[in-house]
Amino acid sequence: MQITNTILMIRPVNFRMNEQTAVNNYFQEDITATNDTINAKAQAEFDAFVTALRAKGVHVIVVDDNKELDTPDSIFPNNWVSFHANGTVGLYPMFAENRRNERREDILERLEAEGFLIENIMDYTAAEEEEIYLEGTGSLLIDRINNKVYCALSDRASEELIIEFCEDFDCLPVIFTANQTVNGKRMPIYHTNVMMCLAETFSVICLDTIDDKKEKKNVVHHLKESGKEIITITEEQMHHFAGNMLQVLGANEQRYLVMSSQAYHSLTPAQIKSIEAHCEIIHSSLDTIETCGGGSARCMMAEVFLPQS
Repeated sequence: MQITNTILMIRPVNFRMNEQTAVNNYFQEDITATNDTINAKAQAEFDAFVTALRAKGVHVIVVDDNKELDTPDSIFPNNWVSFHANGTVGLYPMFAENRRNERREDILERLEAEGFLIENIMDYTAAEEEEIYLEGTGSLLIDRINNKVYCALSDRASEELIIEFCEDFDCLPVIFTANQTVNGKRMPIYHTNVMMCLAETFSVICLDTIDDKKEKKNVVHHLKESGKEIITITEEQMHHFAGNMLQVLGANEQRYLVMSSQAYHSLTPAQIKSIEAHCEIIHSSLDTIETCGGGSARCMMAEVFLPQS
């Protein structure tokens, strides 16, 4: 399966703008408010988002963050863990030191308590000692049907580790560089899933971020070869998180594309029509989370593909 109906989400208790990630996440902005106020707003957005997903029959497993760990970005679990249909769990090396505390064994135990089987753990975290990083499905967009992995290189996505992952999971790497304009300069986008969404039968992608023509042509080739309709967005729409989307399964195998309300309202009627030809859309307001965290709906959902006992 390319998509799942089971999602792991972490409810924040210390959410704020993370100064350690802001150095290369150009989507983050500071808000003039106390951290307690910011966290309360993030919790309200989180709860409304979970309610919207569950209303459509998506199975959402919510785990509370641990206040003692001081993990402001714990709301984005897909960066440190991935769950695979063969019972494998991937653990990933994180760029920001304070994000490494997000990796919690009790979260894996919770999934086992929910009836999911963990057969093997692929642990890449030792790479942190060499300052080499690969931030989970923030960096890796996995085409599980066609055994391909799309990944944009950045400080948080090492080519060496991408290739190692692809060897371990028997996938073909499709590697490129995606840039955004920051103060008049082209700078690498911190995560692939900000500029690209990979669904069953289509992809929403900001091709304008891939400056190298050969790399762009290669990405388009692989998407078309895999039978994906390509729905393009602009760089401006990407900055409204229109690339940060995830397709999920709801009740009765119904497909949904999940995004923030900001992302939804940035889309044109033609783009919405193109998406809705494939599946319905779920959107929820995530303004505080997007502004302070520099991530959106897709970043908040860790897909669970593990087999069940």
